[in-house]
Amino acid sequence: MLYVTIQELEAAINYWRAQSPAEGEELRLCAQATALAKPYALMIIQGAQRMPVDVLDPVAQAAIQQFIKTNQSS
Repeated sequence: MLYVTIQELEAAINYWRAQSPAEGEELRLCAQATALAKPYALMIIQGAQRMPVDVLDPVAQAAIQQFIKTNQSS
């Protein structure tokens, strides 16, 4: 996978939120959802539809790859 789309990021964030719901009084997201939310917000602001995977930080890369792997096997 060379690029991740904004739709894939949104689906991955929702997947990770379902796997690990927000915690605490501040409703803190899990590490995976947090890592994916940053590039997702950036894409919204820039009006981008896709982003190279290699610009994501390691946590976001692992989260999106695990999400895609999980969805491919379903």
